[in-house]
Amino acid sequence: MDERNNGNISNSCFVNMGTSYLVIDSGPTYQYAEQSYSAMKKIKNLPISYVINTHVHDDHWLGNAYYKTLGVKIIGSIAFKDEIKLEKTRMQKRISPEAYRKTTQEFPTIFVEKNMFLEIDSKMVDLININHKAHTKGDLLIYIPVEKMMFVGDLVFNGRLASIRDGNLQGWLDALDKVRAIDLKYIIGGHGDIVDKSSINMTYSYIKTLKQNVASLIEDGQSIADVVNMVKMEKYKDVHFYDSMHRQNVEIAYRMLEWEVE
Repeated sequence: MDERNNGNISNSCFVNMGTSYLVIDSGPTYQYAEQSYSAMKKIKNLPISYVINTHVHDDHWLGNAYYKTLGVKIIGSIAFKDEIKLEKTRMQKRISPEAYRKTTQEFPTIFVEKNMFLEIDSKMVDLININHKAHTKGDLLIYIPVEKMMFVGDLVFNGRLASIRDGNLQGWLDALDKVRAIDLKYIIGGHGDIVDKSSINMTYSYIKTLKQNVASLIEDGQSIADVVNMVKMEKYKDVHFYDSMHRQNVEIAYRMLEWEVE
């Protein structure tokens, strides 16, 4: 996120449920959400039934401020109950003041502790709280069975490397295994254009390989400095953010796994 993209870095999704839109992740700013909904109304002019926030990273929910002005109910993981409004959000520090204008920190007011079922226009929507640390301390899956469609937030990245800074490697893999066990036609992640069920493959492979490689070197007694230099995983070197993020991911993985291995 910077003043070139003004926070437009993640997926904000509108699902036509029949007589209303279900919004999955409201985006990074009031302005972004307002412009997105304006664009969607040109496709089909429908009201919004609910906004669902998949997790607590601010590029996915700061658009709540706009939807609050429309009186839309906003749903999120129980993890949002622990969130405290910041003096300045990460987004606010990095994008232009004009792009951030009118944006306020508006958390969900309906919380998913385990599972929640919504019926929208006679279609069932299953909200599944992962209930352990995966990409974050509280990730939601939004499953629409009749469409064989699942929205998984930042459990899935494609076209760029995943960031593991707030997550847990095994918890992440366990969550993705849960997704893979369901008969799905569409898996829509928080970043990237791939929306069929293959969208999960790169993130799953990267997280699994990272965990195996780092754990093996810890067992061999290698230091964190050596492991950061040794675990190159060059299969991913042409993926966006490899140069800026991979070494950081290796260091985080080492600190995460060293206690488990011991």
